[in-house]
Parts: sequence; C-alpha cells; structure tokens
Amino acid sequence: MMKTILIVDDEPAARYGLRKALEAKYRIAEADSAEAAREALPREQPDLVLLDVVLPGQDGLSFLRWMREQGSEVPVLIVSALDTAKTAVEALQLGAADYLVKGFELEELRQRVANLLKLVTLEKENDVLRRRLTTEGQFGQMIGRSAEMRRAFEMADRVAATDSTVLILGESGTGKDLLAQEIHARSPRSGKAYVAVNCAALPETLIESELFGYERGAFTGAAQQKKGKFELASGGTIFLDEIGDMNPVTQAKVLRVLENRTIERLGGTQSISVDVRVISATHRNLQAEIRAGKFREDLFYRLRVVTIELPPLRAHKEDIALLAGGFLQLHGARLGRTARLKREAMTAIEKYDWPGNVRELKNALERSVVLSRGDEISVEDLPGEVVRGEAISHKHCGEEM
Repeated sequence: MMKTILIVDDEPAARYGLRKALEAKYRIAEADSAEAAREALPREQPDLVLLDVVLPGQDGLSFLRWMREQGSEVPVLIVSALDTAKTAVEALQLGAADYLVKGFELEELRQRVANLLKLVTLEKENDVLRRRLTTEGQFGQMIGRSAEMRRAFEMADRVAATDSTVLILGESGTGKDLLAQEIHARSPRSGKAYVAVNCAALPETLIESELFGYERGAFTGAAQQKKGKFELASGGTIFLDEIGDMNPVTQAKVLRVLENRTIERLGGTQSISVDVRVISATHRNLQAEIRAGKFREDLFYRLRVVTIELPPLRAHKEDIALLAGGFLQLHGARLGRTARLKREAMTAIEKYDWPGNVRELKNALERSVVLSRGDEISVEDLPGEVVRGEAISHKHCGEEM
C-alpha cells in the first residue's frame, strides 16, 4: 500500500514541484495553509508531512507545535527557503524529523523522504527496545537504570532514527564514545562506515590532513594522495570526539562540511561531495568557549541540533551496583574466573565519587579482580583512593554549565 505524504506550502509552484518529484512512489495530498493542513490530517492520515515555515496565518513552526501538542507523532520534514541555524534548531526542538533548505537536488529530497518513511517502521520496532532498555537498563554496551541514564538512552534511541547532528556532553569517562557508537548502530547508516576521530589527540599540524585528506605534493612528505576521515565516513557516521579542542581554522572547515556537504583535500581545488552524519562530543563548556572567542558560535548551533548530556557517575550512584556487576562479569570471563564484591567493598565503591567516572570504575574493578586471592573482592583489593575516599577535585565542565 502506498504511503501518503501531505505537502503544506502556500506556493502552488512549490507544491507542484514536490508533487512531481514524489508522486511516482507516494500518494500525495496538499494544503496551502496551516488551517487547511489541520483539516487534512485526520482526513488523509499521512505517513509524512512536508512543511514550509512561512505560511499565511499560522506559520509552519506554530503548526508543528500544535501537531505535537495534539499528540501527533507523524514525522515532519521541514522544507523551507529559510537557511538559518536558529530556525533549523527551533524546528528540530519542536519535533521535526529533518530540515531541508529549498534549492536542494530532487534526488536528495527523495532520499530524505525514503529514509524518514523507513524510520516510521523502525520507530514502532524501537518502542519495544525502549521498553526493554527501561526495564533492563541496557543500551548497547552502556548500563544504567537511573532516571538520568534512562533519559539519555531514550533521547539517543530517538535521534538514532534521524540524520540530525548530535552533540554529546559529559565529563571524561562517562561513555560519550559508546553512546555515539550505539546511535550509529541503531541508525539507517548502520551498515556503513563509523569513523571516530579524537580531536584532542591530534596536533594542529595534522588534524586538517586527517579530517580532509591531501593531494600528492600538498606538503613535504605527501608522496601520494590520501583520503581524509570525512571521505572515509561518507555514507556513514563520523564521530568528532573532544571537538571543543579543535582549532578555529579547522572549525571553519567543519562548518563548511555541515553547510555544503563538501570537502576539499589539502593542496586540492576540487570540491568533493560527502554524505556523512556528524556526531560530536566534548567535556568542555562550549558556550564559555564561545564567549572566550575559542569556539565558533555558528558551528555550535550546527552541531547541537540535538544535545544529549551524560551525567557524571557521582550524580547517579544508584547505578554503581549494576555497573559493577556487569564489569565483574566482563573481567571474570576474560580472566577465566568468577568474582563478586564483599558487602564492605560494595559500600566503599558506592561512597566514592569516581572523578574518572565509569571508565575509572571499570579499570578499578579489573585491578581488583586481578589482585583478589579468591572469588570475593574485599576492601583490601580496591585501589587506596577508593578506600580512603580521596577523589581528586571535581572541577569539571559539567558543573560549570
């Protein structure tokens, strides 16, 4: 049975163009105003709405807000001539599934529409996954039953089904990389490449050539052409970890990729198209970095279409026992032994503030499994700072925001 698309646009020429581009595969309904669209929704039962922002009377964003207030979960693709980051962010925060600026290629429109309609089916399947992760507390390789973690998991699960950019905020060791991997794994791009880049680990002299590649002879030592990470990730997802550490020149080039979907290799003059989803992460307060002139505000708005915050472990200590059980099982299987925490050892790890977060807990328990003489881990097997409760200073980005 054909899927139905409702086109809401006050310009007859725009509606005609969209209809001609899509009617071969979909049943098309039209409305020239928000008022007409309100009447069409129950009558047409669309599977997708293509919505312009500028409409007579009630504007498109107000109509979208009304749809969500009525409980409608029909996906909405904003198709507008307004090419501003603020409008795009507002639309996506109101519940739009995607945003397309007029002037696009028809093939890009068809691809976006096909992806969104495919996701309608995936969303129904994901309802089952959401119920499971709520009860079991597992999201890919991550574990957590606290309200804070369930909130992060559900947001990640919802955004995975779209092509929106995602910004993950959290202290070091909270699992930002694992969350990015799982978002990719649950996305329509899951069968394509996932490329992770740690921006903080690359010196300024190398980061551009790593991200964008270079042509032969671009600099001393460039003996042959090399593709960059954006090209290698094309069709899939690129994860820009610690993007807050990226220098301003490279920030400008990443912004260009997000705006134009093209890159230029170092030493080259040809624009190369890339189809890539961008997920980024940082432990820094980017708004403070913007005020200090260290981070581009326009790039910030492009990156944070959807923002997910991962809490520090000290903020969801109720998950420590669950995490500890999972890590002990993991380490025990790898080391060929079983291990469990004695009551006093469990009390000690639940009292400790874990400045290194989940990563520190995982490493501490691996050490304890290795050092314990039997199947039970006692307080003596734990790192000294855990027993003494001497966590380092908690001056983290998350507390400054």
